[in-house]
Amino acid sequence: MNRKTCILIGAPVQEGTGRFGCDMGPSAFRAADLAGALSQLDYSVVDRGNLAPAPPRDVSHPNPRIKALREIVAWTEAIAEATYRASAEGMPIVLGGDHSIAAGTLSGLSRRAAEAGRKFFVLWLDAHPDFHTLDTTESGNLHGVPMAYATGLPGFSGIFPPLPAPVNPGNVCMMGLRSVDPAERKALAGAGVVVHDMRAIDEHGVGPLLDRFLRDVAAADGVLHVSLDVDFLDPDIAPGVGTTVPGGATFREAHLVMEKLHDSGLVASLDVVELNPFMDERGRTARLLVDLVASLMGRRVLDRPSRSF
Repeated sequence: MNRKTCILIGAPVQEGTGRFGCDMGPSAFRAADLAGALSQLDYSVVDRGNLAPAPPRDVSHPNPRIKALREIVAWTEAIAEATYRASAEGMPIVLGGDHSIAAGTLSGLSRRAAEAGRKFFVLWLDAHPDFHTLDTTESGNLHGVPMAYATGLPGFSGIFPPLPAPVNPGNVCMMGLRSVDPAERKALAGAGVVVHDMRAIDEHGVGPLLDRFLRDVAAADGVLHVSLDVDFLDPDIAPGVGTTVPGGATFREAHLVMEKLHDSGLVASLDVVELNPFMDERGRTARLLVDLVASLMGRRVLDRPSRSF
């Protein structure tokens, strides 16, 4: 894989959430000039445009609350294949779309890592763990299930695509959690996922907690995927999301995470999800996310120009 080539893949998925608007996320990232920010950092940028879902299959589940199951399964198939292929050519950056896209990104990228004989790790930056199964989801919104599916929790077989290489939950670190349902809390407790909620970040600082995880990835010579949900951030600085939860990461905490990820040299892929331009303020959240991606890719604090407004 050539990490100096960034491959942008739009995943205009909104069926996994209960609000319209996330399908405009990839366009907002492009309008905020993500490609230009990466080019300024001397990356070669290939924009593959937006994906289309695979042909839908006739799938069903007895949970009557579930919404858009056929659509999300079709998107998962398409995204898994696209990220698997892109990961052989460069660094996939998948532009969401709601967080249901991670069912596809995690499946495709873990498959690539397994074929290379390397351990696959995930840094999950989110207010929510998205650790519901099809049986436990009460909202029925399938942006709440991708991590449960990707780690091989029961209940997805015969409905979602088979997992070539389930993600080891012990190789997943979740940071920023502050909205966890009881069923998810129970599942997380038994799975072995590393969880650092906002209280842990308040008490210990985001830097030391992240350093510990990155040391584990480096020691295993692992492949690291980062999944960044807009609601990881405090809604005061990132209002363009349909699932706002107060008390999220600050501007500096978020940039510190990105800067440390770049310093580690471990990140092989990224997805950025839940940007809803319909909820945003004149592109404010999209511009912040582009800024954060630039930090992850090497922009330093000292590179930031002063603004007169």
